[in-house]
Amino acid sequence: MEKAALDERKAAAFTQRMVDVLNGGALSLMLSIGHRTGLFDVMAGLAPSTSAAIAARAGLSERYVREWLGALVTGGIVEYEVAGARFRLPPENAAALTRDAKCRNLAATAQWIPLLGAVEDEMVRCFERGGGVPYASFERFHAVLAEASEQTASADLLDHVLPLVPGLRGALESGIDVLDVGCGGGRALNLLARSFPKSRFTGFDLSSDAIARARQDAAARRLSNLRFELRDAAEVTHAEAFDLILAFDAIPALPRPAVVLAAIARALRPDGVFVMQALPGTSHLAEDAKLPLAPLLYTLSCLHCVTVSLAADGEGIGAMWGEEVARRMLAEAGFGAVDVHALPHDAMNRYYVAQPRR
Repeated sequence: MEKAALDERKAAAFTQRMVDVLNGGALSLMLSIGHRTGLFDVMAGLAPSTSAAIAARAGLSERYVREWLGALVTGGIVEYEVAGARFRLPPENAAALTRDAKCRNLAATAQWIPLLGAVEDEMVRCFERGGGVPYASFERFHAVLAEASEQTASADLLDHVLPLVPGLRGALESGIDVLDVGCGGGRALNLLARSFPKSRFTGFDLSSDAIARARQDAAARRLSNLRFELRDAAEVTHAEAFDLILAFDAIPALPRPAVVLAAIARALRPDGVFVMQALPGTSHLAEDAKLPLAPLLYTLSCLHCVTVSLAADGEGIGAMWGEEVARRMLAEAGFGAVDVHALPHDAMNRYYVAQPRR
């Protein structure tokens, strides 16, 4: 078979694209370190400063800070003044890299890259032999997830998510029963329990570490209207027990998502509501390719959501299951009309609002 002629211009453009990818991957690691060490937060409040001054303010080793700054200067993230060897984080860049940026803080999102990279050897074995990588292999997973929840679900919950359901805030103020499926470290429920003391809140999760963290936080805040249970949501036998059920980025990572959705539908009272947060997939790869963060979202799905489900002998539907599949599964589980909402400032999530058919 004759080889196709090589288009040198296309080959050169692709090579440059790969160079950009490698540089971006390296910078992702440095973004994560900058976030975890607080360097971005420190630099956001400083005038142009030397590496020694930045390290001293952050309480870090100057030699490491200096080399870190080298990566960020050459990567176009930090500005450098040759005279005086001073560094500056422009406010426009700080707006996407500091804790003050909240859900726009991409340095916090960059933590997923080293976290997922740490299981590469196990993932390669899964590619070769099948199976999955269990939750226990993902160090810092719940800490990073809790921070992501704080930035998105928790930060938006009161002002943006609750208003998606007419009358929900008033009902919570009067007192209703709420369940969070796959509650993780319980950030969202802790916030709701503090905000609505007359309502009663329950969180289920499969991870003993996550439940321990959630219980510790609830105890520290002395919340008496909140409890957490180590439980597989697929085994929930409640019937018409809750007025509101929440699921934040949890359903597709579960071993049996269809079973869980059906259990949720049964557990809701006739006028109850299910609010589900999910990634913004469409169920069509060609359409998903238009999403600004599509490669990151599919990587998160492949290297975490799919594999933890398969590790538990689950279906592995993946976090990018998408709206079409989600709507079909919700209908099959016993839900009626489903509304899907996108928040203008949040490109990472969609919110599904559904009520059970009775």
